[in-house]
Amino acid sequence: MSIIDISEVKPGSHVTLHYRLALADGADIVNTFTEKPATLLLGAGQLAPPLEEILLGLKVGHHSTFRLEPDQAFGPRNPELVQWVSLATLRENSMIGEDFSPGDLVEFNAPNGGRYAGVLKEVGETAALFDFNHPLAGQPLAFEVKIIGIL
Repeated sequence: MSIIDISEVKPGSHVTLHYRLALADGADIVNTFTEKPATLLLGAGQLAPPLEEILLGLKVGHHSTFRLEPDQAFGPRNPELVQWVSLATLRENSMIGEDFSPGDLVEFNAPNGGRYAGVLKEVGETAALFDFNHPLAGQPLAFEVKIIGIL
């Protein structure tokens, strides 16, 4: 009697899948269904942790759409993450001669050597207002997934 291995997605799995992340109004953020599928290593940070969590336990052939409330996806918007940054700090962190306008995503050097990004909201005389919330924070999302293969 042979054992049938029905593998399922686990932490550390390489998963080949099609996925679509969309806003509640249906606008696509990412959609691989129209291209070649993606292969991701779970736990490597290629997909946001809440989305990886949804994949855990799914089997090859699984295809469904998950509705995510803001706290299940990228969290609620945090008003404390909307901050003024001095223009001197902005110049230190940007490319020389770079011009910014509201809506631009600007990367900054973090004290620990990493990087973080904020969306420019407005520019004042001596400072600029940035929103450091994840761009999808506070938004309900749809996450459609079709598992093609698991290693």
